[in-house]
Amino acid sequence: MEWEAPAIILSARPYGEGDAIASVLTEEHGVHRGLARGGASSRHAAVWQGGNLVQVRWVGRLADQLGSYTGELVHAAAALALDDALTLAMLTSVCAVAEGALPERQPHPRVFAGMLHLLANLAHREEALADLVRWEAALLAELGYGLDLARCAVTGSGEDLAFVSPKTGRAVSAGAAGAWKPRLLRLPAFLLGQGPAGPADWRDGLRLTGHFLARDAFGHHHRPLPPARQLLYDRVADLAE
Repeated sequence: MEWEAPAIILSARPYGEGDAIASVLTEEHGVHRGLARGGASSRHAAVWQGGNLVQVRWVGRLADQLGSYTGELVHAAAALALDDALTLAMLTSVCAVAEGALPERQPHPRVFAGMLHLLANLAHREEALADLVRWEAALLAELGYGLDLARCAVTGSGEDLAFVSPKTGRAVSAGAAGAWKPRLLRLPAFLLGQGPAGPADWRDGLRLTGHFLARDAFGHHHRPLPPARQLLYDRVADLAE
């Protein structure tokens, strides 16, 4: 059994002397683990960094085996992110969320394509932060936990949507929020395709998607949100102050 495909490295953990257990995301095979021989060695470690785009070849005797990887670097996103703490936080967060939320060996082409777009545009971090929140919302939808932002859950109107119910994931208009406003999650306009976004919008977007990731995508498996995701939120919250 073998296959070859472009893959985003999600993580690579040292294994034995110089090898690594690598978790990658591909369009056709989803999240897939394998043994990257020499993946932790000084010669090859730079290839198997989280966020890098790599052309990988997986070989295994049986389809359900761990198997082994070889890989050729295509785009060194990890190295490009090292000089900026926020960019690096975005990169490590998306890798950790994808690895922790997606079921193994199940294809999610939309999630893969969205992550490719995000990695290609990390240098434009203001656009990338908004794209990251949209990507998390798309991931929730792929897993069956999509947010309903089309119209107000109370009035049925598609106008003046400003909040999201933390229980139902449905939008609520500013006028219908009433006394429930302190309990609702703010809905930043950029998630509706309206207007530019700033630090407070990125923060509120991360708070919104983070709530449902924690409750549904991770909570249903009795796991917390990855520390890398919390670190990203903290960095963006500091910008918004």
